[in-house]
Amino acid sequence: MSLNNNGGDNMSAPPAKRIRIPTQNYAPDPETAEEQRMLEQALANSRKDTVRDVEILSNIPFGPTFYPTKEEFSGDPLIYLEKIRSVAEKYGICKIVPPEGWNPPFAVDIDCPKKFQTKDQSIHRLQEGISFGDGTEYTVREYQKMATAWSKKWKRRYSAPDTPSAATEDNNVEKKETDAGAIGEDGVPSTTVSSSAVTSTEPSITSSLSVLNNEPPITSSVQSSELPKTDSATSNYEMKSGGGIQQETIIMSPENLERDYWDIVETQSHEVDVDYGNDIDTSEVGSGFPISQRGRSVNSPNFQKSDQDDLPEPEFGTEEYYRETFWNLNNIPNSKNSVLRHLKVGINGINVPWLYFGCLFSTFCWHNEDNYMYSINYHHRGAPKQWYGVPGTKQDADGVERVFKNYLSMKMRDVPDLLHHITTSFSPRILNQEGVRVCKLLQHSGEFIVTFPRAFHGGFSLGPNCGEAVNFALHDWIPHAVDANERYRTFARPSVFSHDRLVYTMAHWAKELRTKEICSALAQELRRLKNEELLLRAKLIKAGVRDVSNDVTLPPNRLDRLDEESADYDDKRLCHSCKHICFFSAVCCECSESKVSCLRHSHYMCRCSIKRKYLLIWTKEKEMNDTIA
Repeated sequence: MSLNNNGGDNMSAPPAKRIRIPTQNYAPDPETAEEQRMLEQALANSRKDTVRDVEILSNIPFGPTFYPTKEEFSGDPLIYLEKIRSVAEKYGICKIVPPEGWNPPFAVDIDCPKKFQTKDQSIHRLQEGISFGDGTEYTVREYQKMATAWSKKWKRRYSAPDTPSAATEDNNVEKKETDAGAIGEDGVPSTTVSSSAVTSTEPSITSSLSVLNNEPPITSSVQSSELPKTDSATSNYEMKSGGGIQQETIIMSPENLERDYWDIVETQSHEVDVDYGNDIDTSEVGSGFPISQRGRSVNSPNFQKSDQDDLPEPEFGTEEYYRETFWNLNNIPNSKNSVLRHLKVGINGINVPWLYFGCLFSTFCWHNEDNYMYSINYHHRGAPKQWYGVPGTKQDADGVERVFKNYLSMKMRDVPDLLHHITTSFSPRILNQEGVRVCKLLQHSGEFIVTFPRAFHGGFSLGPNCGEAVNFALHDWIPHAVDANERYRTFARPSVFSHDRLVYTMAHWAKELRTKEICSALAQELRRLKNEELLLRAKLIKAGVRDVSNDVTLPPNRLDRLDEESADYDDKRLCHSCKHICFFSAVCCECSESKVSCLRHSHYMCRCSIKRKYLLIWTKEKEMNDTIA
């Protein structure tokens, strides 16, 4: 604006008005919004977790370790597990150390040219609940060489020196590791390492039970007469140099690696990404155990058709023993005492084992098993695995979920079934701090870890290794299966098999049930299923849904087994809303030739008039009553 100085009567022009910028609706950039939510979540978590007491890790009690005798190991493992269950299930997990002389062959073809897909895990982001991306594809030999190189890199860069002269010993990283990665000269896990190579301070069950349960020490008769080996978790890993053994100057103890791992997860002290070879199909690359010739494995050509199954059990330690023992993970789901023996179709990870190739810090995140089943994990070769377990009680399982909801409330708002994704790990320190009981176990090669129904478990590898895992179910699993089935319906998560079908198949083979308690639990579940089914049928028919069961001929439900044909049929009758398999009956509508609904959720299926809906019934009321009788 200019001023007029000529003394005339002209007045200054009024100042121009400033134009108001119209208000815009805020539309945040999706990435910016996500970052903001993550920041808000981090701030909320920082207010909860104000003190990071790393000493809690060292004070976590060890779970129980059992030492069966050769006689016990020559029998059915499910009989042995029933024997120790009352003690072990209080922890959620337990370790079983085979007797002296156990030395199964490693049947994986390490020169197999087939490649398997890995998962790319960002260890420093495991608390965020993010999904894993695809990692690199490897052959068995390629993966182990990669894993070996990664262990060496970590040790060279970050492990603490044992002596002042350690700084001058970087050239030692070229030496081959024994149990620090149990790596052979070609980068492939070596044969089973003796328990004296890398050991831990895990106590036997007689000295550990009181820690978790506030009970007096329990003396168990299920241990062998052999005393557990005295272990030292602070032992340094050794390095092989030429033909001799030389003590490595870099500390790679389980305690130090555990501390390093949780430092990365909780404080992001380093950005660490690893490739984890998990859930590898053993029908593709082979199982680590040999395949039964008596038809005890789903992968056996003569599965449950061999006339040799009534022969005496092979002698412990023989070649035939390792093929036929039910401690062989290919066989254990089909033990005469396993509920899953009625599954005649192979389901990966359920009754067909999955193989796992791990590396330093590769992680199996917190989870419980499909349908809350038992699981058994065998460590074939390589570096130990650090396990954590939570008892499978409702209180403890709910406690884990509470921690997830408290620390990832925003994420779980978008992904309510985040726990089923198996992509998140919280330190046992946080769980302990929130009142959740946690124990831990260090699993060496040649040892089993068993997890119990609904028990959350997780952990990580201390170096390159190879393991294998499969599910099984004792008859006491029935109440847990009911809980799992209801939970899956809440999240519209399909079950790996029909709960209702399996229960009725068990009833078909009721003569095989061994105890009154098992029979009672089965009868109770049969009555529950029948009562709900008949009540809902009556309500729907009264409301106007047509019963066309007398006009339509449906294939009867096969109750003697769950075979591939039955499983395929079940896949076609998933409830549109909750993904429950409609085993007894289903509601359909004239508006769709494929959509069905369970009796609970027929009103969610479509908006059509109820007059257009009709009821298909596979199991009549008389058949349900006869099953219970």
